[in-house]
Amino acid sequence: QVQLVESGGGLVQPGGSLRLSCAASGIIFSANAMGWYRQLPGKQRDMVAVITSNGLTIYVDSVKGRFTISRDNAKNTVYLQMNGLKPEDTAVYYCNTYRANRDYWGQGTQVTVSS
Repeated sequence: QVQLVESGGGLVQPGGSLRLSCAASGIIFSANAMGWYRQLPGKQRDMVAVITSNGLTIYVDSVKGRFTISRDNAKNTVYLQMNGLKPEDTAVYYCNTYRANRDYWGQGTQVTVSS
């Protein structure tokens, strides 16, 4: 079964950094695109960053230059390095993959940016 297990969320001050991790199982990890999405309070879930199986990356404009998505295929893990965090980054962050015409999601991890 597909399972995505996230870690690394927490409380950080503005300007700080966090690194989110998502460990995947039940998929051929190296063949799958992986993504990070977030759901801001009162908003729908939106894409933050995606990394393809070939290592191509896509970012939402609001995080470009601050966030970096990466993957370690040997560890079946995708990361989201978040630098220069802003209060508006506060959200539940979700790990995502797509297989057999459906999305799979992690449980979500809370990131709170506040002084």
